[in-house]
Amino acid sequence: MESKGGTGQRHWAQEEVEMGRRDESNPRQLQNQKSRQDKSWLQRHCSSLLRRDKQAQKAGQLFSGLMAMNVVFLGSAFICSMIFNHVAITVDDVWIFLSILKILTLIWIAYYLLFTRQKAYAVLHQDPHAGPIWVKGSLVLFGACSVLLNMFRIGYDIIHIRCKSQVSLVFPSIEILFICIQTYFIWCHAKDCTQVHHNLTRCGLMLTLATNLLLWLLAVTNDSVHREIESELSQTAQESEGNGTISCKCSNSTACTVFQKGYILLYPFNTEYCLICCSMLYVMWKNVGRHMAQHHFAHVKPRFKVNGVIFGPLLGISAIIIGSCTFMVYQIEATGSSPSQQAFILYYSYYICLLPVMTVGALVGTTIHGLEERELDTLKNPTRNLDVILLMGTVLGHIGISYFSIVAIVATNPRGLLNSIMVTYSVSIIIQCITQNIFIIEGLHRQPLQVIGGQSCPAHPIQGSASTLSPPKDPQEPASSTANEEKEKDEKENHEDLEIRHGIRRVSQTYIQTYSHLNWKRKALKEISSFLIMCNIILWIMPSFGAHPEFENGLEQSFYGYSTWFAIINFGLPLGVFYRMHSVGGLLEVYRSA
Repeated sequence: MESKGGTGQRHWAQEEVEMGRRDESNPRQLQNQKSRQDKSWLQRHCSSLLRRDKQAQKAGQLFSGLMAMNVVFLGSAFICSMIFNHVAITVDDVWIFLSILKILTLIWIAYYLLFTRQKAYAVLHQDPHAGPIWVKGSLVLFGACSVLLNMFRIGYDIIHIRCKSQVSLVFPSIEILFICIQTYFIWCHAKDCTQVHHNLTRCGLMLTLATNLLLWLLAVTNDSVHREIESELSQTAQESEGNGTISCKCSNSTACTVFQKGYILLYPFNTEYCLICCSMLYVMWKNVGRHMAQHHFAHVKPRFKVNGVIFGPLLGISAIIIGSCTFMVYQIEATGSSPSQQAFILYYSYYICLLPVMTVGALVGTTIHGLEERELDTLKNPTRNLDVILLMGTVLGHIGISYFSIVAIVATNPRGLLNSIMVTYSVSIIIQCITQNIFIIEGLHRQPLQVIGGQSCPAHPIQGSASTLSPPKDPQEPASSTANEEKEKDEKENHEDLEIRHGIRRVSQTYIQTYSHLNWKRKALKEISSFLIMCNIILWIMPSFGAHPEFENGLEQSFYGYSTWFAIINFGLPLGVFYRMHSVGGLLEVYRSA
């Protein structure tokens, strides 16, 4: 019995000694287990915080979006009531409502500039893609034109002060102040990723966006009413000349003429200003509470250079010169009492000659995009997403009017010379817009080229740096071998550095040899982009300054009816004008990244 007890005790003692040796020999394993537990807890804690932050961000965006939607619907109800019932809701009531929205917007902008923006951690990051220089330049240009427009309106109303209400003077005055402050706010803070006062900032941006959208809707409806009166007067000009009574005469005919011409000339820029503000405010709204990753700061935008680009700008300048001459001849003929058929044929013929060339250029550019072995840019980019949405949405103006025209012409008399030209014009517009959108969207989603060794090549990360290739240190080795281990480690690092340098050199030589053959592709993309930029500029200028043959030819108007066709035109034409202007910006980005 005693021998059995002794053996049992010796057995337990041996197990304890072995367990102690294991514990002493594996302190590293215990430490790793504790670090894994701490790391897993930290990951769970951080993931829960990120989840809560995303939920709060979505809730804030939902609330501010619903608020803006209600404001837009209420304002749209006011404007539609003014159009269909002039007695119950007048234009003065709409102006008062919009003036209240402008004052609330100005109060929030002042609060953002004086309080929110002045906090220590208000803006930690800025979106490098938001607010490119061409958008800011367009914003300032159209804002200045809108200010001049309101000055002409105030001058005209002062001359007719006896038959004008006081609201007609107060509304443009408030709008001038609103345009100046809003332009400064967007110019200076378009790139901000605000990190404080999230909900208040989102609601303020959505209120500003809704106000600009309602101002655009009012401008479109006012333009339609103005054109309706102008069209009715042109039809009865000979009958009413000298017979009609004018209730509100102008005391100074020269000043009235200047104010009228200036108002009509600058009116389209006001609608474009409102649309640009809406697009930039939407990007700012998406950037509220956004945290920029490190790769966003490492991204360097390519510079705008015109080296070696000759044929595209020359062809584009030729298109602008010919288009300007065509536009002037058309305006002289169309502004008469009875526009001649030759004016419409000249106008449509210019489009029929230009649009197929633009279509071919866009198709060739899209083919070159497919031949280039360049990676797609898959990073999160609200500005690029908005650009794509605007291109796809505003092109509906051109496409919608074209399809309505095709149906009206085919259903009436498609065999006439003018009608055949109009059908060809409408089909060309549809094809050109679709091909151009494909070319721009493909170019916006391409990675920009970087310069290596004097040649342009796409940036690819080099796998396996010196820190990742070095073997981990084994803690169980004896202390006497540390010196030898450090020597071996230094030798390995030197050898790995040499291998990495040789690898980089081989990769650079391969890229130079490969992409030196693609210089003609990059040059072709720049030529095509510059040509399309020039063409879209002239196609933006012509309808912006009053060339609207879709309404002036009278064919679709007689088919659909005056009110219906006017509604289609006045909702489709501003979208088409904005599409041309936005296409210029997208093509500039494609040109820079080519």
